[in-house]
Amino acid sequence: MKIALFGLGYVGVVSAACLARDGHSVVGIDPNGVKVDFLRRGKSPIIEPGLEELIAAALTAGRLLAGSDYATAVAQCDVLLVCVGTPGQANGSLDLTYVRRVVQQIGEQLAAGGGYKVVVIRSTLLPGSMQSVVVPLLEQCSHLRAGKDFGVCINPEFLREGSAIYDYDHPPKTVIGASDERAAAIVRELYAGLDAPLVLTDLRTAEMVKYVDNSWHALKVSFANEVGRLCKAMGVDGRLAMRLFCMDTKLNISGAYLRPGFAFGGSCLPKDVRALTYQGRLLDVETPVLGAILPSNQLHVAHALSMIRATGRRRVGLLGLSFKEGTDDLRESPIVTLAEQLIGKGYELLVYDQNVRLAALLGANREYILTHIPHIGRLLVERPEQLLEHAEVLVVAAASEEFRSLLQGLPSGTSVIDLVGLWNTADGKSTAPVDHYDGIAW
Repeated sequence: MKIALFGLGYVGVVSAACLARDGHSVVGIDPNGVKVDFLRRGKSPIIEPGLEELIAAALTAGRLLAGSDYATAVAQCDVLLVCVGTPGQANGSLDLTYVRRVVQQIGEQLAAGGGYKVVVIRSTLLPGSMQSVVVPLLEQCSHLRAGKDFGVCINPEFLREGSAIYDYDHPPKTVIGASDERAAAIVRELYAGLDAPLVLTDLRTAEMVKYVDNSWHALKVSFANEVGRLCKAMGVDGRLAMRLFCMDTKLNISGAYLRPGFAFGGSCLPKDVRALTYQGRLLDVETPVLGAILPSNQLHVAHALSMIRATGRRRVGLLGLSFKEGTDDLRESPIVTLAEQLIGKGYELLVYDQNVRLAALLGANREYILTHIPHIGRLLVERPEQLLEHAEVLVVAAASEEFRSLLQGLPSGTSVIDLVGLWNTADGKSTAPVDHYDGIAW
């Protein structure tokens, strides 16, 4: 393909060199004459292992050019790749000056015609920026329509400094958010040779992915350092403790527990987090990351309560009560906490949980129910039909097949609040067979 790449910074130079190496014709555009001159001489304007060799080879092959002529670049190329910086400002917001400037210049040149082209944003943007900034500016300056006269995509990068070429060739995933199928197909071809999962999604999700990744990386570093400080204070080698932690790829370093849903509970997680943060206080070791876990968990329960309150209805049915599906364990169940808050605010509540009902009858949790939560125990119904007859709002708190079948024929007008993703498909789409449906994080 013929590609115009705008912005010869870190991402831009690496992308230009790799695309040219892969056989595409690339022209790098930047107002900085020094960067342009570097590329024209086969030199790299940044320090990155192996990059200068790629640039020199692409230049020799005639597949890489550099300049500052926007008009010619847009006119002659089919794919317009924007890789300019989005620096952070003092208050945390992004400075989109460079993005706006490039997009405006591209839009003005699109107005001259030249056939269907795809504008691809590689710059890191917050969700909504494509729809509120990029697309309107392109349409305003070109007097054309996105998705019809030209395509728009966002294609986040996952490059680390020092290993950027390797990361380009071995990405964990390739994500393309697109305005239309035609644009997506063109951008997909750019990465046809890469052995990585390719995901086509909407613009907002593609914008969000990079922020989720980087926030997770930052959290991992902070978590490991915090654990290291605690370990040292307790006479433990933090490196060894974390090395043992990382050996578990079933739960620790995996997708386990990384699906949005309801709050955690049970006999282990809350207790152990409390114990570790308490020990930190005794040893004068500050643990802000660990210390934020339980308050964050409580906020998630509060969020569920606010969703119920927003329906404006008073008769609530809870499907599920134990802290985890398939158990009868009510110890520190966040569903119990939610139930107690609903009772405290005067809601008419009924609860159905087959496992907990049997536990109350047979004694597995009988003492806990009778001693600690008798007010909730009295609200347990034996048949789910009793719950359906009562509820104006159904709160799904367990991903049970029984509940999935049960809710197929709900009376019209019943609100369903899903805390577990009962109907979510593999791609995250909801297929709930009800009119008034809301998920806690989707």
